[in-house]
Amino acid sequence: MAPVIHSYDPPERFIAGTVGQPGQRTFFLQARAGSRMTSVALEKQQVSVLATRIDELLDEVMNTGAESTVPAVAPIDLEDGEPLEQPIEEEFRAGTMTLSWDSEDERVVVEVFPYNEDAVAAPDQPEEEIEEPEPEELFVVRLPAGLARAFSKRAQAVVAAGRQPCPFCGGPVDPEGHLCPRANGFRRQSA
Repeated sequence: MAPVIHSYDPPERFIAGTVGQPGQRTFFLQARAGSRMTSVALEKQQVSVLATRIDELLDEVMNTGAESTVPAVAPIDLEDGEPLEQPIEEEFRAGTMTLSWDSEDERVVVEVFPYNEDAVAAPDQPEEEIEEPEPEELFVVRLPAGLARAFSKRAQAVVAAGRQPCPFCGGPVDPEGHLCPRANGFRRQSA
């Protein structure tokens, strides 16, 4: 059976956003074109890595010397500060993601595959024995460079908007404080 492909080339809107309070947030990628919308849940770390890698990819394309229309920063007119669109209906939880540059169309291509327990390999399993199961769904977004920069900027801000880190141990501090290992088990209060 062929996988269901949620494809946006290009989307009218592609953002990372959250639902919930800091410390209990659920992260989503959301794309919209017309009335069609797809939301995929993922981990905070995946959002952070995706945003960083998009910027690195675009910087690399800029530095190749090839003629391109890649902006060095996110264009102000493409910045999106609006919340996730409602209703949020999770298509799947993200597992593997791929990122590439299509030089013909000058687009960043983001592919998100669903998390699949069968795709998890044991650390001692030889690579040639690993069989990737065919995904049931796939989320593909092709972004012009300016929109990709805007996505990255917003995604980094969304990740940073969580709980403040403890200045001593770096762990997240809840509003009621946290047990800091650097304070020998005493509770530190947030400032």
